[in-house]
Amino acid sequence: MVEVAGVDVQFGAKAVLSGVDLAVHAGEVVSLIGPNGAGKTTLVRVVLGLIAPDRGRVNLTATRIGYVPQHLYIDPTLPLTVRRFLALAGGSAESARDALAAVGAARLLDSPLHDLSGGETRRVLLARALLRDPQLLVLDEPVQGVDIGGQVELYEVIRRIRARHGCGVLMVSHDLHLVMAATDRVICLNRHVCCVGHPETVSRDPNYVTLFGARAAANLAVYHHHHDHRHDSSGEVVPLDEDGSRHG
Repeated sequence: MVEVAGVDVQFGAKAVLSGVDLAVHAGEVVSLIGPNGAGKTTLVRVVLGLIAPDRGRVNLTATRIGYVPQHLYIDPTLPLTVRRFLALAGGSAESARDALAAVGAARLLDSPLHDLSGGETRRVLLARALLRDPQLLVLDEPVQGVDIGGQVELYEVIRRIRARHGCGVLMVSHDLHLVMAATDRVICLNRHVCCVGHPETVSRDPNYVTLFGARAAANLAVYHHHHDHRHDSSGEVVPLDEDGSRHG
């Protein structure tokens, strides 16, 4: 759906991205993690074509992109229902109902937008993104301002959307625990790509431990459960022998 290769972005004298590679395939959930100021939102803007890189290339094969921004500000004096909000995005009455149903928010169709909770607002924004029947879904902090129970539900909604539409999903998040459980591949960014791979592989990577600390890595040990396979550096499954040793 999109491939970014060797991308540099510089704002004045400040290097924001340096030699960044990224790829998202159809049906894949890729999560972009990193500390504040790591360049995550800048990279999303490069993917969306809102920022031209100073160096490198972006190959975007997806022709329909759904985008959920990190922040949405609407003047509180503007009377706006969810129905009208989705209509402004080009959705028909039928498509608006279908999109809301897909994110578990059908009951919100005639609710005032300003009366929604954080979780309800994120669902409506997801519904808005679905109106384009996206091939690529870009989510910038999709669970921001949502309580822990709502975060789990929203990640499940995202998985259902991926399964139903077969779209690629690029998800930006700072929440290491939930996002590591909800993704196929992780890219750890700190202006450059520190490490990339399956969540279990990344959480053991020395660069990840250096960036987030040994405590964060240890807290993610819940995902290092006993099973009959391991993942190599690219996330591929490698079987184990009966005694637990590795093939190859």
